[in-house]
Amino acid sequence: MEGALTARDKVGVQDFVLLDAYTSESAFLDNLRKRFSENLIYTYIGTLLVSVNPYQELGIYTLSQMELYQGVNFFELPPHVYAIADNAYRMMCSELNNHFILISGESGAGKTEASKKILQYFAVTCPMTESLQVARDRLLFSNPVLEAFGNAKTLRNDNSSRFGKYMDIQFDFKGIPVGGHIISYLIEKSRVVYQNQGERNFHIFYQLLEGGEEELLAYLGLERDPQLYKYLSQGRCAKESSVNDKNDWKTVSNAFSVIDFTEDDLENLFGIIASVLHLGNICFEENQQGCASVPDTHEIKWIAKLLGVDPWVLLEALTHRKIEAKTEEVICPLTLDLSAYARDAMAKAVYGRTFTWLVNKINSSLVNKDFTGKTVIGLLDIYGFEVFDKNGFEQFCINYCNEKLQQLLIERTLKAEQAEYEMEGIEWEPIQYFNNKIICDLVEERHKGIISILDEECVRPGPATDLSFLERLEEKVGKHAHFETRKLAGPKGRKKIGWMEFRLFHYAGEVTYCTRGFLEKNNDLLYRHLKEVLCSSKNRILKECFLVAELENRRRAPTVGTQFKNSLSSLLEILISKEPSYIRCIKPNERKEPSKFDDFLIRHQVKYLGLMEHLRVRRAGFAYRRKYEHFLQRYKSLCPDTWPHWHGPPEEGVERLIKYIGYKPEEYKLGRTKIFIRFPRTLFATEDAFEFSKHQLVARIQAMYKCCLERRAYMRKRQAAITLEAHWRGALARTEAKRRKWAVQTVRKFIKGFINRNRPLCPDNEEFIVFMRKNYILNLRHHVPKNVLDKSWLRPPGILGTMQEKVVTSEIFRGKKEGYAESLNQPFANSRIVMVTSLQYGIPVTKYDRKGFKTRQRQLILTQKAAYVVELAKIKQKIEYPTLRGGCHLTVRTRI
Repeated sequence: MEGALTARDKVGVQDFVLLDAYTSESAFLDNLRKRFSENLIYTYIGTLLVSVNPYQELGIYTLSQMELYQGVNFFELPPHVYAIADNAYRMMCSELNNHFILISGESGAGKTEASKKILQYFAVTCPMTESLQVARDRLLFSNPVLEAFGNAKTLRNDNSSRFGKYMDIQFDFKGIPVGGHIISYLIEKSRVVYQNQGERNFHIFYQLLEGGEEELLAYLGLERDPQLYKYLSQGRCAKESSVNDKNDWKTVSNAFSVIDFTEDDLENLFGIIASVLHLGNICFEENQQGCASVPDTHEIKWIAKLLGVDPWVLLEALTHRKIEAKTEEVICPLTLDLSAYARDAMAKAVYGRTFTWLVNKINSSLVNKDFTGKTVIGLLDIYGFEVFDKNGFEQFCINYCNEKLQQLLIERTLKAEQAEYEMEGIEWEPIQYFNNKIICDLVEERHKGIISILDEECVRPGPATDLSFLERLEEKVGKHAHFETRKLAGPKGRKKIGWMEFRLFHYAGEVTYCTRGFLEKNNDLLYRHLKEVLCSSKNRILKECFLVAELENRRRAPTVGTQFKNSLSSLLEILISKEPSYIRCIKPNERKEPSKFDDFLIRHQVKYLGLMEHLRVRRAGFAYRRKYEHFLQRYKSLCPDTWPHWHGPPEEGVERLIKYIGYKPEEYKLGRTKIFIRFPRTLFATEDAFEFSKHQLVARIQAMYKCCLERRAYMRKRQAAITLEAHWRGALARTEAKRRKWAVQTVRKFIKGFINRNRPLCPDNEEFIVFMRKNYILNLRHHVPKNVLDKSWLRPPGILGTMQEKVVTSEIFRGKKEGYAESLNQPFANSRIVMVTSLQYGIPVTKYDRKGFKTRQRQLILTQKAAYVVELAKIKQKIEYPTLRGGCHLTVRTRI
């Protein structure tokens, strides 16, 4: 993390805790904007991750990124959802305790995508065996199924989760995912029967119509056009270009096969989905008695067939109500409005309980039958704080949930801070913060809270209306500081609150709720007559959802508000038992445009997500803390005593380092294992000094490296030169030895010839005699007689003394001795030109050797028969004319 501080002016800081103006919302937004403009969508607040939806692919979720974050210290790398997942996994494995990751934010902020990325990270990086591959695949493929049945297109998001989801991922002692469990919260059943303009029903309806096979649709009695169904056409956007229902149907069908749904399960499930669509198309008319009737029973028959009930009993249940007295039952006809209410209540009840069955079915496929001890990581993907122009019962429940989760977040953060201070031996300073327990009590307090008052109003005798509920609120909680109505508000506030509205002052700000529909939605009443019909259904799923025991139980079922409060309490118990991690998702703009940063919208979300409050709590003490080993390892180059190696305890090294840097006592504290720095500017100054020192160190390292490279090159060249010289000296020595050997042999032969010079010619004196003869002849040319009669010849050596006798003998016996010619040892005939014919032409020429082109002086002589190349008087080459090429020899001879 510290490495990114050098670019903080351009890309901001990676941790909001390091902001100097941490109480300024403008500084918070400016840092968020800087990072978003550089496509850095993740920022920390301590260990809390703030994620801004980029609305584009950034290439930061690759396999290499997963490997990069695997097993790395939390703050070593830039903020990322993988860092949160890896930190939770490593802490779970090392400490063998349970963890949870809470993901919250507005619709369209990227909560669902964040939970998917975490699941994919665990699937890729956790150790895996073939036998556990099925469990991993079922965990991954449970998402598409739950999204199809629990997500819908809204004005803010094309894939908005309309329910809260908590998923436990179970790991064995080796850290291998072996199973899971899912809990759903408050599915928006009202969406089944009504959608606002520009919104759609749940995805599964459109996927079935668009992607289902013709045979399946014919079996269900459905047409492909969603405009034909009332429950799908109210939002007037049944066809959406950004949603590919056909491809999504294939994904969901594949997921069904992986999760082990049987053909019978799917047949019953799709029958229920189709029956909901048929229910919406039932039309009521008023008869002569002013009661509701169904003129066309076509849809009734299809519903009866798909659900396995009697059509006439179903028709009666939709148009009549059974009232039980003590001893008798009375069936009363319903008005048009009450019949429409009964139809919609049946559709909501069927879909809501089918969704619960679906979650249980997925859980049964994820259950691990090995009962040995396991650790879990929980993923809580739940709606964030919602504030609309008109806020109803759903927003009231959602904001109550966020109020409780904010209370948990602040308490756990404070508890973690206090525990760390105590563990490090640093004095804990109490932190002032807004405790929203007072608001939680206003909503949930027994007999006095808003939910209890709402329940009382739902069950009290007499006509109960939404307005009477508002009056009861004014009576019971009107004096509460965080509650206000038009009647109780001052002159200025009165104008902003309607007659049917009340206002709550939440931790994140004020929200005005309209009470219209509160009682109806809280009651969620299904007439007993309809419940009897559903309990008699032959559809196996409905049999499990609507039990006959319900009919025997005369006690009133808990209201929706009470059910939600109880489930939220059980959820908090689960979360309190685990170690927390938090992800807060932010939507940058309403139009889902990449790179567009809407300050007003983001400021609103920062406020309602409680980020400033969390930052204030996190920064109340020290902005930065790090273990001594890590701090010393990074900044040891700033002090000569600690650079390059510190051999003492890390605590002493850090103490010496900060004294050399010049930290003031109020800027830091030394704990047992960590250094705590109070102000970000202190850390920034240290990091800037380190950056300057790093450049100097890099220059020195580069110089040393270049010196090393040059020395290495010099040594290589030196070794090459030594090798070359050694070989050259060896060659010279061998040549010299060879020359000396030849000289010795020559001298030896000369001496031996001299010794044997007077003996007859033999191998021992042959070379010496030849030398003497040559030497005599060479000397003789300088002592040639002046005339023929001059007898003063140079005296020959003794060995040549017989030469004159040989000449005389040769003259005496010339032509008189047989074999005379053969007796001549060295005839000269071949080396002399026999002038049989007269000389025709002669000229001196220069001959060039073939190798080296060395010049030699020659005489070219042409006769009638041949051409001669002569060295002085010795024939060196004879060329017969017939052998010449390129012309006729007769022509050559004629020209000569």
